[in-house]
Amino acid sequence: MDRLGLLESFVIALDEGSLNRAAQRRGISQPAMSLQIKQLEGLLGQQLLHRTSTGVKPTRPGELVYAQAQGLLSGYDRMCAELGALEGSVSGTFRISTSTFFGRIVLGPVLLDINQAYADLDIVMKLEDRLVDVVRENIDLAIRSGTLGETEGAARKITEMENILFAAPGYLERVGRPEEPEDLKRLKFIQHHEDQTGGYFPLTRNGTEYQAPVRVGFTADDPDLIIRAVRNETGYARAPRLFLQEALEDGSFEQILPSYQVPAKPIFAIYPSRHSFDRRHEVVITRLQERLEAMHLASVARTPPATAIMA
Repeated sequence: MDRLGLLESFVIALDEGSLNRAAQRRGISQPAMSLQIKQLEGLLGQQLLHRTSTGVKPTRPGELVYAQAQGLLSGYDRMCAELGALEGSVSGTFRISTSTFFGRIVLGPVLLDINQAYADLDIVMKLEDRLVDVVRENIDLAIRSGTLGETEGAARKITEMENILFAAPGYLERVGRPEEPEDLKRLKFIQHHEDQTGGYFPLTRNGTEYQAPVRVGFTADDPDLIIRAVRNETGYARAPRLFLQEALEDGSFEQILPSYQVPAKPIFAIYPSRHSFDRRHEVVITRLQERLEAMHLASVARTPPATAIMA
């Protein structure tokens, strides 16, 4: 297998946190995926992954290779886009799929701006709270966060969003505010159906990882319903901070365990194949990355430090 393909398999393995799920995305067996990782480790002369019963994590050399590989793969995609640009302008019908919540808050405004900038581009936006197969459903680009599901298309991580734990103040006053991860076992977790926890999820503080116990009390596939359940003091949930900033500021929601970091939510771009990637994909992904970065910086500027929150 070519080196770019080996690097892509390695990146997918870390994005998924599992060789088995990575193999499913690549359409190969787990032994074949494991062999590709070993081939890459042999080429580079370094162990890149720690293999555990719960999945895979990068070694220190693996972290370096992961960062560089993302840049190489992104550069390849840009090259393909520029080659496509030689053949024509940003035009034609372009079908995009994303989740309802993400589409309304983030991607929708981006696409409206792009539509104004490129008069010959006909954008068809589909808001769907399910995992689509871009190949079988004739989608040019899907933007997904968290779980990708099975698809025959190519995928790459384009950014990530800071996650936090949050609840209604009234709920925390009733059940008691957690002071450490172990205290979460007293609270009910409102879970998105894609985010199966297995009874625990990791929290990090000062470089140390803690396994916080999770007691699921409600599961839904609609983000709006999850937000409503939190407002009704059903329990607590996990979501990107930038979606919650206003509610945190006006006191509708309160961050739980603010001195601990929750694993970030990855954002993926999925398209039918690397050969299908063109200038339109590059425009949308670049504008989306810029908007998410601007939203993140604005959120950081408006967020007091954890020490102030705890005071």
